[in-house]
Amino acid sequence: MSFEAAVTFFVSIFIFAITPGPGVFAILAKAMVEGPKKCIMMALGMVASDLLYLQLACFGLATIADNWSDIFLIIRYLGAGYLIYLGYKMITAFTHNQPISNQQKSQQTPLTSFSHGFLISASNPKVILFYVSFLPTFIDLTRLHGSDLILISVLSSIALMTAIMLVAYGASRLANVIKTPIAQQRLNKTAGSIMIAAGAYLAVNK
Repeated sequence: MSFEAAVTFFVSIFIFAITPGPGVFAILAKAMVEGPKKCIMMALGMVASDLLYLQLACFGLATIADNWSDIFLIIRYLGAGYLIYLGYKMITAFTHNQPISNQQKSQQTPLTSFSHGFLISASNPKVILFYVSFLPTFIDLTRLHGSDLILISVLSSIALMTAIMLVAYGASRLANVIKTPIAQQRLNKTAGSIMIAAGAYLAVNK
């Protein structure tokens, strides 16, 4: 892969990562309530899931989406249900108009956050279709070398992580403008509603 192709590939993956979808909405909602630092492990989980789909696409296993369609359907519904559950928890996180404490916010372990991010991204098997149609523009998949696979994996990881964390940082900066408990409660409800909408979109969108 030439330098120009590598740069184009990086920019394309970055744009793909910030395109609105269930993963972006999940990070957006979490960052609005808990801040960007709490999104790092979730973002890593999402990147790991995307890289898995990337590997599948590189090794010509795209037909898995057809052969294992029932499994993908179950995964998609599990992810959608989880997003809706997270949205509900956000909406009901306030009691007596008091915001949730920092201690309550940090009850999730890093491994749990990572797993949640992986599940959310894995729930969207359409990602593999993107890579299948996108990768041949830059690489001949019939002559794939180990160095090519390492390069596109590194570029994808950096582009995805940068894009996701920029979304998280921007959402957190916007949320920090709102300071009053009532405003924070409304923010939590808005974030929860976004998460529920993302889950519903994932469930009904084929």
